[in-house]
Amino acid sequence: MSDFDRNVSARWGQSVARAGRAEIDQGLRSYMLGVYNNMVVGLALTGVVALGVNMLAVASDASMAAAQMGRIPLTAFGVALYGSPLKYLVMLAPLAFVLFFSFRINQMSASSARILFFAFAATMGLSLSSILLIYTGTSVARAFFVTAAAFGGLSLYGYATKRDLSAMGSFLVMGLIGLIIASIVNLFVQSSAFQFGLSILSVLIFSGLTAWDTQAIKEMYYAGDGFEVATKKSVNGALMLYLDFINIFQSLLFLTGSRNE
Repeated sequence: MSDFDRNVSARWGQSVARAGRAEIDQGLRSYMLGVYNNMVVGLALTGVVALGVNMLAVASDASMAAAQMGRIPLTAFGVALYGSPLKYLVMLAPLAFVLFFSFRINQMSASSARILFFAFAATMGLSLSSILLIYTGTSVARAFFVTAAAFGGLSLYGYATKRDLSAMGSFLVMGLIGLIIASIVNLFVQSSAFQFGLSILSVLIFSGLTAWDTQAIKEMYYAGDGFEVATKKSVNGALMLYLDFINIFQSLLFLTGSRNE
């Protein structure tokens, strides 16, 4: 009789463990889905804003243009955005958003964090609108779809792998710091060959960071998190992956893009 009791107890314990695991897996899937949904909405918002700003900045009739950028006629809005000191504000605004987000996310509500992320994505669209003046639409679309395919594979690997990527992540962070310093130097050097090399390194570093960040985001999940904490983790994870995607996209566009003549 005692043996029978132990067997029942064991089966009951195994059933509870499986049920608990199922709940965790379902919670993790919902959490990661929230991360990717926020990221995709952010990317879509960036694209819509970039396209809308470009339409407002480029004159449809060259005879009505306020100025020319190469062979591209600009409206007065385009001249102010791309040909005045305002362009530096537009260029640095996304960085200000990221820094503010990083320092204040613990103090803000989940809804505020999501709104701030979408505001950042819209500002990034304003900043990236200039690439539609420099590169052909075909080049931009090609770089986007190649980035999307590569990002999807790398993020899936980071999510599914059992390998601990923390050691690789530390190496990649050091490489990222070096990349930032080299990019600042190239602002003064203005070497196209140097920029080409930096773009290759950028693709490699942010590709690795995509897998590492995905694993780190997955490991941030805890089943006992309340709604506020889980939502803020989701938004923060979306920002991490969004930045990886954007940096890969920009670097690939520089390496493979055809410029407007």
